[in-house]
Amino acid sequence: MGKKFYKNGLRFKCQGSSKCCKSGKIDACVYLTLKDRRQIATHLGLSTLKFTKQYTAKTYGKFHLKQTKHDCPFLRTQSCRIYTVRPLQCRAWPFWPENMKCNSWKKIKRSCNGIGKGRLYRSEEIDRIIKELNEQK
Repeated sequence: MGKKFYKNGLRFKCQGSSKCCKSGKIDACVYLTLKDRRQIATHLGLSTLKFTKQYTAKTYGKFHLKQTKHDCPFLRTQSCRIYTVRPLQCRAWPFWPENMKCNSWKKIKRSCNGIGKGRLYRSEEIDRIIKELNEQK
């Protein structure tokens, strides 16, 4: 594998814009582990089964959040109702495998104003996040 463009690490700090929670006109899935579903259900005061039936769909054998008008169902006026228990995929933003290609990173940097700010994520941390996300798929 060639040199990683992030070998010296990358800075990121969420700015609360909620742009990552809005997929626009495309369908984007936020996948959920069983742990994610349990934590969110508890946070909402629901059983895991009720949460799963009300808020998720299953595609190719994987649970994901149902979308409403191409946005996350928990997005409320630029804030997340489940921020403290948000799914792994949300916690891992912007270090998604598909974003960690140089050209993709440059593209999301234009729309995510948290990139380049905040603490430095070391290359090893980013690789661990990518690995964890890939194992979820």
